[in-house]
Amino acid sequence: MKTLKPLALAIALATALTACSSSTEEPKADGPVTLKVARDPGLDKGAIAAFDERVAQFEKANPGIDIAPQEYNWTATTFTAQLAGGTLPDVFTVPFTDGRGLIERKQIADISGLVSALPYATKFNENVAKAGQAEDGKMWAVPIAAYGQALHYNRALFKQAGLDPDKPPATWDDVRAAAKQIAEKTGKAGYAQLTTDNTGGWILTTLDYAYGGRTEKIEADKATAELDTPELTSVLQWLKDLRWSDNSMGSNFLYDWGGINQAFASGQVGMYVSGGGNYGSLVTQNALKPADYGVTVLPLAGKPEAGVLGGGTLATVSAKANAAVQAAAVKWIDFFYLNKLTDKDAAALDAKTTAASKQPVGAPQLPVFDRATYDESLGWVKSYVNVPLEQFKPYTDKMFDQQLVTEPVRSTQEVYKLLDPVVQSVLTNKDADIAKLLKNADAEAQALLDRN
Repeated sequence: MKTLKPLALAIALATALTACSSSTEEPKADGPVTLKVARDPGLDKGAIAAFDERVAQFEKANPGIDIAPQEYNWTATTFTAQLAGGTLPDVFTVPFTDGRGLIERKQIADISGLVSALPYATKFNENVAKAGQAEDGKMWAVPIAAYGQALHYNRALFKQAGLDPDKPPATWDDVRAAAKQIAEKTGKAGYAQLTTDNTGGWILTTLDYAYGGRTEKIEADKATAELDTPELTSVLQWLKDLRWSDNSMGSNFLYDWGGINQAFASGQVGMYVSGGGNYGSLVTQNALKPADYGVTVLPLAGKPEAGVLGGGTLATVSAKANAAVQAAAVKWIDFFYLNKLTDKDAAALDAKTTAASKQPVGAPQLPVFDRATYDESLGWVKSYVNVPLEQFKPYTDKMFDQQLVTEPVRSTQEVYKLLDPVVQSVLTNKDADIAKLLKNADAEAQALLDRN
């Protein structure tokens, strides 16, 4: 095994990836190839150990490639500068919403040739695959994780508040009632909301979808903002009621993704909305007690249009990486991320290594590939599963039955960003005028859409 610094790539969301130009022929390197891969900051020792072991396995099978982890975590406020400054690792991850723009601007490498040569290239979930494809259908960025939004809840706080953790809220009225009871009985925030670093807009859009709304309408090449709507008005009024009528949201109204995960894992938050696959991050980065964790599907309003926002993570390679590095990256992503989902032996090896480091195996996630492949892969790792599957059942029993709706496709992160202060205003100003806030946001969003 080659010596690594005690660094590691995130098992749940961190990253490495992909492959070469439009050619499927592997380029020859004059000497060992060093591949810089993204590593999520803040992993615990177990996650680091599991990653290092996987690196050792990969390097043994590929003696001409050295893996060099580099700290990286996608955030809206830093990514653009990192991309422009050329400080990103050779392989890095981005959300689904960034894929098409990076491809159109050629800010990532065209690795479609090597990707198309992978044995499972035709098995990707069709809705998932679109996020990494160019206009002609060629895959420049590889989906490595997908999610549908979920309602996460703290079973310990539910019990302390006299609520049944095996019967989580099924409607938004239920969520409000449970949040109030948690706040009154425990003194903790019954429900918390993401509000910063574009996450405010992300979760507000999630709730809008659940109420039956959409934040944009696409007709041919024309995109129309749909923020000033009855659905989004109802969502903001619901939040306003939790905050000001019920006083059930605590005192922190400036949560980003990492901050709300930490607050939830430490027992300060009863419920919040985020991706359904958050369990791994909560355990490996936030020291969540497994016994405290609960997750259920999002409540959906009684409208045909109501659905669950879905997204995910793409692994991409820097446009500056040469062909040899790109080819090495494809080998890595095939080994580390995707092969374990399509090959029985690879799945067992990954699960065994992960479980040996006391990291989660078997947490729920939406399939990157078709459901048949996903169901089969779960059987391969059954003996290594070390997570509380029964506590996931309110989510896993119903997650495939809910309508999955893709995120907005035009100026996505920019619109999310302008919605952050809308949510913050409602939660920090008792007299916030929802109608005015949405009217102004709609006009700003339309200006963005008209420019792009």
